[in-house]
Amino acid sequence: MSEAPIAARLDRLPATSYVWWLVVLLSFGAFFEIYDLALSAPLSLALLAAGVFHRGGAGLFGLTDQATFLAATFAGLYVGVIGFSAVADRFGRRPIFTFALVWYAVATVIMGLQSGAAAIDLWRFVASVGVGLELVAIDCYLAELAPKAIRGRAFAVSTSIQFLSAPVVALLALFLVPHALFGVAGWRWMALAPGVGALLVWWVRRALPESPRWLAAHGRADEADRVLRDIEARVAREYGRPLPAVDAEAAPPAVGRGGFALMWRPPYRRRTLVLIVFHIFQTIGFFGISNWLPTLLVSQGVTLTRTLAYGLVLALVPPVAPLAFALVADRTERKWLIVIGALTAATFGLSLATMTQRSHLLPYILIGAATAIGNSLMSLSYHTYQSELFPTSIRARAVGFVYSFSRLSAIFSSFLIAAILDRTGSGGVFVLIAGSLVLVALTIALFGPRTSGCSLEALSAH
Repeated sequence: MSEAPIAARLDRLPATSYVWWLVVLLSFGAFFEIYDLALSAPLSLALLAAGVFHRGGAGLFGLTDQATFLAATFAGLYVGVIGFSAVADRFGRRPIFTFALVWYAVATVIMGLQSGAAAIDLWRFVASVGVGLELVAIDCYLAELAPKAIRGRAFAVSTSIQFLSAPVVALLALFLVPHALFGVAGWRWMALAPGVGALLVWWVRRALPESPRWLAAHGRADEADRVLRDIEARVAREYGRPLPAVDAEAAPPAVGRGGFALMWRPPYRRRTLVLIVFHIFQTIGFFGISNWLPTLLVSQGVTLTRTLAYGLVLALVPPVAPLAFALVADRTERKWLIVIGALTAATFGLSLATMTQRSHLLPYILIGAATAIGNSLMSLSYHTYQSELFPTSIRARAVGFVYSFSRLSAIFSSFLIAAILDRTGSGGVFVLIAGSLVLVALTIALFGPRTSGCSLEALSAH
């Protein structure tokens, strides 16, 4: 059985509760990727307050400890996506999903037991390698399992679940960072928490089937058919009537197996270049706000306690906003959702430069919420978008490669932002963030292909 009939059978499935249950299971795996990234800002501040990290040239290697901590995070994410994402194409989505999750949980727990900056950075790097691999596998997994009619909504719901970790981190930071529980510093509890959760997700992962698209693309036709028959039987029981007929012509023949070179042949070469430029600059905009906002506000005179309280309120936006975007995720062209999200975050993010300790709470919350909404729309849309642009046989490798540039950018942008903050203050950093997001919008608007409503195979064929 070729991949095309498998794809046509998947794409015609109605969105029953079983289909959404698969989306939920995959999303809780990605929950820890966002937890890991959201942890960066409050954890680095807590380590500064605890005297483990140092400011300015007193830090590790004569650099700012916060910058080296963020650099270790993104260096690990970079290695995870560039060095290991191809294994998800080779060994399958399901085993890599499980392996990466356990890797992250163990390494994060070990990091929470360290007491020196060098050891913390080392285990942060190791944990982030697992997180980088995990997210690539999940994006590919989700794109291949979700029927084309709900692919945008599936990523929107997944993003909402993932970003539930943001208020969890903010809440833990607010109550744990200033205190010690049972004689253990609050920052250590924040590092230990994901270990338990990740192991729970690993246990429920048994309900996930392997991607039939991946099985078919690797010549395992009988196994792909068997897995898909089980999915169809479950969906049919819930649907209560015969499943829609399979339109074999709806999914053109799949692109054959290929390696790294396939990414540099038309039409994938242009897509690869567009996504590389996109990721270099979206990272500066997205993580410049999410990772550096507490530090930027403190530099403007806002107290640490008030900054953490603001962070908790703003962290409630990312889990809620994608649910609203689910209403338009499959009705509006994906590339324009990315553009709108980037420009929204740029406009309101620049306004944050005016916030001080004297600023009233409501304007700050509204401006911060609008910035978070823009970032959320851009994030959920591009995760869907990049997973649609490459064939199944190289999807994880290609997504990992282009996505790795966001991690590489984050390594250097951490030091760039630290240097600009030192020389020009927070205003210069906010200008850099806004300018990067405008470049993101222009790149996708001018050169990005359309994807909404198309089967993965049709997008690969054109």
